[in-house]
Amino acid sequence: MAQRIVIAGGGMVGISLALALARQLPAAVELVLVEGFPLPEEGAGSYHPSFDARSTALSYSTRQVFEALGAWAPLAPGACPIEHIHVSSRGHFGSSCLHAAEQGWPALGWVVENAWLGRVLADRLRATPRVRVLSPARCLGARPEAGGLRVSLAGAAAGETESETVLDADLLVIADGARSGLRDALGLGATEKRYGQDALVANVAFAEDPAGRAFERFTASGPLALLPLLPADGAHRAALVWTLPPARAAELLAAPPEAFLAALREAFGYRLGRPLAVGERHSYPLALVEARETVRRHLVVVGNAAHALHPVAGQGFNLALRDVHALADEIARGVAAGASPGDLAVLQAYRDRQAGDQQRTIAASDLLPGLFMHADPLIGIARDFALAGLDVARTLKDSFVRHAAGMAALEAPRG
Repeated sequence: MAQRIVIAGGGMVGISLALALARQLPAAVELVLVEGFPLPEEGAGSYHPSFDARSTALSYSTRQVFEALGAWAPLAPGACPIEHIHVSSRGHFGSSCLHAAEQGWPALGWVVENAWLGRVLADRLRATPRVRVLSPARCLGARPEAGGLRVSLAGAAAGETESETVLDADLLVIADGARSGLRDALGLGATEKRYGQDALVANVAFAEDPAGRAFERFTASGPLALLPLLPADGAHRAALVWTLPPARAAELLAAPPEAFLAALREAFGYRLGRPLAVGERHSYPLALVEARETVRRHLVVVGNAAHALHPVAGQGFNLALRDVHALADEIARGVAAGASPGDLAVLQAYRDRQAGDQQRTIAASDLLPGLFMHADPLIGIARDFALAGLDVARTLKDSFVRHAAGMAALEAPRG
């Protein structure tokens, strides 16, 4: 009897999982991707960088995953390499510089505009006909059925008859985002830790070319990150992610461009010369969201629906891609051994395999902002020596970089 996996959510994580499963599973396993919004139109080759585009930082481990999916070659022309990362704390002497060349890597990571990443993945999906795509459609809920789940659907692509609005699934993957209605409808729930801060994001033009340099600067109000972007219309661009108290974020969101750029100069300095222009500004409240359960029989939660992180160090999407890699691998191993994709033992093997990586990454993203905002002078001195020590202790620095880039987790031996 044919087996079926239904993926609820066709964003970057959902599509990546569909591609990974299509690559690793036999044709007898049917793959269905359900997405509430129409997928990007075909034709990623017509891409032109936008001054106002939102971006995502991809780690070295994410490149490895995308290469395995055949997505890196078409993605690379729109990816700006991060060759150096400068980490500092405003008002303190401690700092550290991380360099790709010290690891023998072409880059520590890459910055990709979300529109480009989405279009490339959508094109890869179209080139993978064994994945059945229902878009626009939504998964509303699921109930136990013999040997699996009966998933209820709604939306134009779901059809109007009962046979078109339900799908029997051996495995339902919830990948519909941090505010997942499906996760909550199925009783898995989530915890939310609010940070009392907002992230203000924008693209900024500078007098100097970032030239592969990224900056993570910790200030009294929270971390400020600037990531290099490919030029657009001759402008040297960087993507800004600035953590601020909500009132200050609202003030800067509404400020005239010159007042905004003056505040940025005060916080960041002139490491890229004078900031010349700022594009559209957006802000959103920051919280750590974690699903209370990520695995049940015939059910698994991934991506932001499983864990949505503070943007410090840009680890959220990269952790999700490592989860995708591990989940597809464990499902393939289980199916090859005669198990159903939704067998609890298969899903628990995935959960156990990723537990350490998830716990370390979530803890680091949760701890770092508060640590660098702490006013205690003794903690400040310890921070400074820790940052400075990374440039002295090469073994410690190499270990830090490999964990931050996700390579330590990706290369860990399987049990």
